[in-house]
Amino acid sequence: MEDHIYKKIEIVGTSAVSSDDAVQNAIAKASKTIDNLRWFEVIESRGNIKNGKVEHWQVTVKLGFTMK
Repeated sequence: MEDHIYKKIEIVGTSAVSSDDAVQNAIAKASKTIDNLRWFEVIESRGNIKNGKVEHWQVTVKLGFTMK
């Protein structure tokens, strides 16, 4: 196995659908500008409430990627 050096960043994904969708949105957006994404870690979940229901999700994720 090759030795890797990783870098971590923290971003917030959002979605009106679900927390899982917010994570997917964050990863999809990050993958457009960051190469070699390897893993993610959900740090925090929160959302907005409207009329007693979840209106919007916000999920903070750490993303790890290998450096070139």
